[in-house]
Amino acid sequence: MEKNKALAYLFLRLSIGISFLGHGIVRLPEIPAFRNWMIDLFKTSLMPEAFTYLFASVLPFVELLLGILLVIGWRTREAYMIGSAVICVLIFGSCLIENWEAVAFQLIYALLFFILLCYMDYNKYALDKEWKID
Repeated sequence: MEKNKALAYLFLRLSIGISFLGHGIVRLPEIPAFRNWMIDLFKTSLMPEAFTYLFASVLPFVELLLGILLVIGWRTREAYMIGSAVICVLIFGSCLIENWEAVAFQLIYALLFFILLCYMDYNKYALDKEWKID
């Protein structure tokens, strides 16, 4: 039974990790286009353009790093906390432009991070366990 829970946890961690990894991989080569898209998206919002510019420039690197950490299972607690913070910022941004559909999807990510963080005792298949990092 415990092995099944640890496997289920592994696959949930891998799923969210692969999602972040994919976002980062796809966006890295096209950061200027991604950044311009985000600036255009938020131009009528209360968000200052300088913040949008900075956030859109950094987000692909953060997504890539979080994806790698979650896929290999290293520093997972920290990755969950940073990922949760990123999702909170994305939710706030989506609210500012009234993109409620995006908020709904982002809340699913928030829930997944909550579940993963709450059930870290099942994080048995991870580099954290190999190197005894808690």
